[in-house]
Amino acid sequence: MTATLLEQPQSNHAQAWEPTVDHSTDSFDLVPWEFRLAETQEFADELTAEQSDRQCGLDYALPHEFKLSVIVPVYNEEDTIATIVSRLMQLPFRTEIVIVEDGSTDGTRDVLTRLAHFCDLKILYHQRNQGKGAAIRTAIPNVTGDIVVIQDADFEYDPKDLIQVIRPLVNGDADVSYGSRYLGNHSQVKKSSFLHRLGNQVLTCLSNCVTGLHLTDMETCYKAFPRSIIQRITIQQNRFGFEPEITAKLAKRRYRFQECPIHYHARNWSEGKEIGWKDAISTLWCIFRYRFID
Repeated sequence: MTATLLEQPQSNHAQAWEPTVDHSTDSFDLVPWEFRLAETQEFADELTAEQSDRQCGLDYALPHEFKLSVIVPVYNEEDTIATIVSRLMQLPFRTEIVIVEDGSTDGTRDVLTRLAHFCDLKILYHQRNQGKGAAIRTAIPNVTGDIVVIQDADFEYDPKDLIQVIRPLVNGDADVSYGSRYLGNHSQVKKSSFLHRLGNQVLTCLSNCVTGLHLTDMETCYKAFPRSIIQRITIQQNRFGFEPEITAKLAKRRYRFQECPIHYHARNWSEGKEIGWKDAISTLWCIFRYRFID
């Protein structure tokens, strides 16, 4: 299986990237993350051999030929991206993985090049870092699944939870589904910093006041939408302002929201957590901006 390297217009700052060295599998010098790539290949082989049994982990019926598209924005995640891909490949339904490499400065691009030998991926590249919102904006025109969901490339969110996140959409109970870290047993959330938890709750509360929704976790990574809905929304924010922007725009159109509990494993600053006070201020501004501007 190979990656699909999609050419993007220069105005979008995304392009197909060609490696400058030979990455043939015969020339690998094994390093720890390449052992995970070998594990990824094993997962791919197992999934191909057992495709008829893939729905055994589901407790609801899927439409005929259902496909889930997973958008994975990636920035400096060379240590985690291979494992995230392998976990996504284990989901019990057809899954299209669309990765947007957002101008990483570490070895992420090399890892993705090697992953392409084993996995059927769509990979888009930004020449420079633009932010999560920009990465999602680049990916949306290229998804082809019935439902689209967003997956971070670190280990904070467990792809197994996507089975329950998309359930309300598959069953017709909602138009938009968010995975909430604050429903059910959220003991892992308590391990995140107090300021981070407080900021998230304040921003969610303000967003609810503006949109009329009753969310517990507006800032969650896990947001799922039908492709027919998300491809009609124009995303303007390049960074984490995407979260309140998409929430406000969907609420304005009176789509039905539903939340479901998910697991969460908080990262700290030393592990690469990137959201800071500037992002919080930007998010606050976006909450009120998109109340009046579409």
